[in-house]
Amino acid sequence: MTRISLVRHGQTDWNLAKRIQGSSDIPLNDTGRAQAEATGAAMAGGGYDAIYASPLGRATETAEIIASHTGLDSPLPLPEVAERNYGEAEGMTGAEILERWPEGTPVPGRETRDAVVARALPALIELGEKHPGESIVVVSHGGVISSLVRHVTDHALPGPGEVIPNGSVHEFVYRDGRLTLDRFNVKPEDRDLFTASVL
Repeated sequence: MTRISLVRHGQTDWNLAKRIQGSSDIPLNDTGRAQAEATGAAMAGGGYDAIYASPLGRATETAEIIASHTGLDSPLPLPEVAERNYGEAEGMTGAEILERWPEGTPVPGRETRDAVVARALPALIELGEKHPGESIVVVSHGGVISSLVRHVTDHALPGPGEVIPNGSVHEFVYRDGRLTLDRFNVKPEDRDLFTASVL
């Protein structure tokens, strides 16, 4: 069994403005760095063995901050958990997207959720095989985490209107070739949850 803690990166200015980032490499803002510090401090007692991150700067910097709190080496890049590519919608707000592409109209270049799962899930399963009996951290993005959560819970989560907050942690367990969700949307203030190992 392997515990895999998926973390959403801290806030960026585009998050604040509610603009779709996707594969655009937008850096953390000061709030995002503070969120990463809070998450790292909350995870300090979790007994982690390794940390990986999407190569996008906002995820890598979040992972570096978490590593500094958990005593881990620098994060290793994991390209398969980079954010969903939103194609021509990147940089737009939800209202702007709906105005240009009404509900049901495909957005040119937008990666499907199934395609996100098809690249991210095998990468996490490979990490589970590589780290038997260990606990690892993977810093990723809201679109990737929500796609994986939907897949492994058969769309039970996230619930209607439920979001993946910046700095939140989502505990997965890898066992016997399968990834399952153990805890969803753990916040830094839920500090006690990070010290209770599921192994």
